[in-house]
Amino acid sequence: MRIILSILIFLLSSQAAISDEFDTFSRQGQQAIKEFATALKASLTTAMQSGGSVEAITVCNSVAPTLSSELSKKYGMRIARTSLKVRNPDNAPDEWELGVLNHFEQRKKNGEYLNKLTFKTIINNEQGLQMRMMKAIATDKICLICHGTSISEPTQAVLDKYYPNDQATGYKLGDIRGAFTVQKILNNK
Repeated sequence: MRIILSILIFLLSSQAAISDEFDTFSRQGQQAIKEFATALKASLTTAMQSGGSVEAITVCNSVAPTLSSELSKKYGMRIARTSLKVRNPDNAPDEWELGVLNHFEQRKKNGEYLNKLTFKTIINNEQGLQMRMMKAIATDKICLICHGTSISEPTQAVLDKYYPNDQATGYKLGDIRGAFTVQKILNNK
C-alpha cells in the first residue's frame, strides 16, 4: 500500500510540475510571439518607408530569420513562422503545424476573429514530450503589396530572385497569412 501511495504522490507531483512548466511556456511563448511580430513589423515598416516593397523583401529575407534565431535563444524555445502557402521552403509546416493551420482556417470560416486564433498543447512524438503553440497572422493592407493578387513587376522580380518557389501570394485582406509557431521540449522534473 505504501508503494502505491508513493507512486500516486510521484505522479501527482509530476503532473503539477508539467502544468507549471506549461503555464510558464504559454506566457513566454505569447511574449516571444508579440516581440517577434512587433520587431518584424517595425523593420518592414521602416524598409517600406525608405525603399518600398523591394527593400521590405530584402528585410524579410534577412531580418526575419535572424530575429527568429535571436528570440529562440532568448526564450529557450524554437520560434518561427509558417503558412499553408510558404514563401521560404525552410518555413514549411510540420504535420502538427499543418493540422493547426487547417483548424485555424475552419475556425475563421466559423466566424472566429483572427486575433483570437491561437492554439497550444503538449504533444508526444518521436522527439518526446513537446509544448507547442501557434498564433494566426492576419493579412493586413501592407501585406498585400508582396502577398496579394496584384504585385508590381519590380516587386515580383525581387520575389523571384529570393524565392523562386514562392507560394505566398494571392491573399486578400483578412485572410490567414500564416502563423507564429513556438515549441519547446518538456523538461520533466
